[in-house]
Amino acid sequence: MMEVLNLVRILFLCSFALFSFCGAVTAVQQPLQQPPNFVIILADDLGYGDLSVYAKTSIRTPHLDDMAAQGVKLTNFYAGAATCTPSRAALLTGRYPLRSGLIRVLHPRERFGLPDSELTLAELLKEQAYATACVGKWHLGDLPRFRPTRHGFDYFYGLLYSNDMTLRPPNFSRLWLWQNNEAIESPVAQQTLTKRYTKEAITFMEKNKTRPFFLYLAHTMPHVPLHASAEFRNRSTRGLYGDVVEEIDWSVGEIVKALQRMGLAERSLVVFTSDNGPAIERGAFGGSAGALRGGKQTVWEGGVRVPFIACWPGRLPAGSIRHGVATAMDLFPTLAELAGARNLKDRSIDGRSIINMLVGKQESPHSNVYCFLGKNLAAIRSGPWKLHLFKSELQLNGLRKPVPCDPPELYNLDDDPSERRNVSKTNPALVKQLSVQAQQFEITIVPGQLLPSWRGPF
Repeated sequence: MMEVLNLVRILFLCSFALFSFCGAVTAVQQPLQQPPNFVIILADDLGYGDLSVYAKTSIRTPHLDDMAAQGVKLTNFYAGAATCTPSRAALLTGRYPLRSGLIRVLHPRERFGLPDSELTLAELLKEQAYATACVGKWHLGDLPRFRPTRHGFDYFYGLLYSNDMTLRPPNFSRLWLWQNNEAIESPVAQQTLTKRYTKEAITFMEKNKTRPFFLYLAHTMPHVPLHASAEFRNRSTRGLYGDVVEEIDWSVGEIVKALQRMGLAERSLVVFTSDNGPAIERGAFGGSAGALRGGKQTVWEGGVRVPFIACWPGRLPAGSIRHGVATAMDLFPTLAELAGARNLKDRSIDGRSIINMLVGKQESPHSNVYCFLGKNLAAIRSGPWKLHLFKSELQLNGLRKPVPCDPPELYNLDDDPSERRNVSKTNPALVKQLSVQAQQFEITIVPGQLLPSWRGPF
C-alpha cells in the first residue's frame, strides 16, 4: 500500500511540475491582444566589459542589472558593423550595410546618406499605425533628404552626427541640436543631453500611450567627448567614462519606470544594446571590451560583440541567458513579426526573427553571421568558429584600413573568446569550408551606391 501511495505522490508532483512549466510557456506566448510598443535604447561605443552583467567592472548599472534580471541577456550578440553609420543602417533596415552603400562613417555636409530606396523599421511600423520617434544621435546623413523625418520617424530630437564632429566652419558645420527639421541650439550643452533625451523620450511615450509606438532612443554617449550632468559627474570610481555610463543606466531606469507608471510595461518590449564596441584607444576616456580582443573599427570580438538585454514582463522569461548568435539586424524582422507587418518580397532581409530564441525555443536563427570592414567581408562566425579574412590596420590619420589575412585566421570562440590562439593550421578543412561559404555569401549581395572615400572636411 505504501508503494502505491508513493507512486501516486510522484505522479502528482510530476503532473504539477508539468502544469507549472506549461503555464510559464503559455504566459510568454499567449496571443497578443493589441500590437506591442517597442523601445530600442542604443548606446554609442559602449563596450562588452562596461556592464556588470557581462564583466567585472567598477561602473554601477543597477537599472540595467535589474533589466537583465527581469528579462533576457544575450552573450553572443553582434552589432551590424564596427562603426557608427554602418551599424545604424544595419539596425534600422535589417540588412548588411553594404546593401545600402553606407560602408563607412558619414561626416557633416556630405552629399550622402541613407538612400530613399531603403525601408526603415520606422517606415514599416508606420504602416501598422505606429507612432514613431528618433531621440538622440542619427548619423545616417545630415542633409534634409536624409534626416529621420524623411525615413519614417514622426518626431526627431537630437544630433545629426557624432558629438566630436565640431571643427570650425567652413570645414564642418557647427554642432547643432535639432528638433524635427529646426536647429534649436548651438553650441550644444552636451552635459545635459542624456537628461534631455530621456525627458523627450518619456514625453513622446506619454503623448502616444493610447496607440502603439516605436521609440528609438540613440544616446550620444559614451562616444567622446564625454559629458555628464552635474548630478552624475565625479560620482563613478571609473572616472568621467563611468559617470557617463551610470547616467545612461539612470536613463534606462527612468524609461522603464515611465512605462510602469503608464501601465504599459506588459505591452512594451524594451531592448538595450550598443552600436559597436568601445574606443579602447581612448584609454580612460574609452570603454572596455572585457576579455574580448580589440575594439571599435575592428572585427575582433571586442569591436562587434556588444551587450544586449531585452525585457518584456509576462512575455519573456525573467533572468534568462541565451548563448546563441544574434545580430542587430534581427531587430527589424523580430519587431515586424510582433507588429504583424507585411512580408517584404522586394528586398533581401539579412536579419532573422529572434522571438523563439528569446523565449528559449531556439538556440539561434543563424547558421552563419558575417562581419564587414567597409566593402570587404572580413570575418564569418559559424557556431563556435570564427574565420578572419581581413584585419584592421591603424593608419597615421587615426583611421583603420582593412588588409587581407594571408592566410586566414581561425578561432574557436567557445575555448578562446579572446581570439589569441589561431588554430587554422590544425583545421585546414574547416578553413576551406568557411572560406567557400563566405565567398558564396558575398556574391549574393548586390551593393548599393558605395560611398566614396572621405578625403577630409568639405
